[in-house]
Amino acid sequence: MAINLQKGQRINLEKSNGSKLQNICVGINWGAIEKKGFFGNTKKEAVDLDASCALYDDNKNLLEIVYFGKLRSSDGSIAHSGDDLTGDMGGDDGLDNEIITVDFARMNPSCSYVAFVLNSFQGHDFGTIPFASIRIYEGTPTRVNEVFATFDIANGSGFAGHVSMVMGVFYKKNNEWKFNAIGEPTKDRKLEQTVSTVTNQYL
Repeated sequence: MAINLQKGQRINLEKSNGSKLQNICVGINWGAIEKKGFFGNTKKEAVDLDASCALYDDNKNLLEIVYFGKLRSSDGSIAHSGDDLTGDMGGDDGLDNEIITVDFARMNPSCSYVAFVLNSFQGHDFGTIPFASIRIYEGTPTRVNEVFATFDIANGSGFAGHVSMVMGVFYKKNNEWKFNAIGEPTKDRKLEQTVSTVTNQYL
């Protein structure tokens, strides 16, 4: 049974059978904006959201960023599915628009934090996006084995007026990976600014 994450919740990465999650996917699904046109017609406006993750060492020094311009981490443990420029144009298809896969077993031992952020590339206000959700699951980009946790961001009252957010941080404690669901909008406009906010406030 998937956990419906609340802001600030910390969870262990354990499957329903008690074993540790090693391969996870973080998927983001969102919809294009509907705008009313003349004569009551509605038209869809594409929304380009960008999922990214920043890797840090134990001293909270930034190691690298995986994003649409760099789709794989140096050690190969993290892979990005590629840039989705539109969102779901025909309504919610239930599929993730962007997926970042993480293989903790392959990760460089010096990495202690993996922070996930979301930015609206064209500056679309999160409050205008009809639906947007995040899910953490075991599997691959084309196969969902077990949904571990879900996180609805479009319906949060605090997201209106913002174009970037910190989704959450995977962190290593006693050689075990855990997840801190942050779910906080930030005042940043660009990825670099959001990563700086993570460094200063959320690790």
